Amino acid sequence: MTAETLRIHPDEPEPELISKVVDRLHAGQVVALPTDTFYGLAVDPVNLHAVDRIYDLKSRARHKPLSLLIHDVSQAYELARKLDTAFDRLAERFWPGPLTLVVRAGSKLPLRVTANTGNVALRVPEAAIPRAIVEKMGLPITATSANLSGMPECTYANGVREQLGDKIPLIVDGGPTARSVATTIVDLSGGGSSWMILREGAIPTHEIALALQQ
Repeated sequence: MTAETLRIHPDEPEPELISKVVDRLHAGQVVALPTDTFYGLAVDPVNLHAVDRIYDLKSRARHKPLSLLIHDVSQAYELARKLDTAFDRLAERFWPGPLTLVVRAGSKLPLRVTANTGNVALRVPEAAIPRAIVEKMGLPITATSANLSGMPECTYANGVREQLGDKIPLIVDGGPTARSVATTIVDLSGGGSSWMILREGAIPTHEIALALQQ
């Protein structure tokens, strides 16, 4: 297999090209595409065969849940449960943007996506391409970074091709990603006012703390 490359405008994604990507995702294929941090591997999270393919490609441990890209805050309320003030404050302050929020998963999500943790990691990206795809699909898409285990994350489509070009059918080339720093991950799954930084990335911890104090 040699990956096909599909060039899509990073700021004004062409609707007909977005539809092509969505058709591939509905067919259970793995698609590499740009987010606002790194290129990611997208699949339909309800298609368990496609989800398994992601874990196999990445040699990813099955106990690690996959993060999901969503279109807006309202979609988070459809996918999660027991969202509280901390979630609202962080989402309002940092979404769209490089913040991943770990929350309690709702019943709509397959256990395999949550890796049986009962939690789900959600993000509204700034990048126009993934948001257009999610809006067209009406479903979130997975967003794990498009690189082999132990290899660097990719900020260009060519980097994805070098690592995964013989393993996936489609790479969306939206040019270089806007950042080269990973998202900050905040765990809100404990509920109440509890929160924990799982990974400090593009958003510093003190900015998270400040937003939650307001």
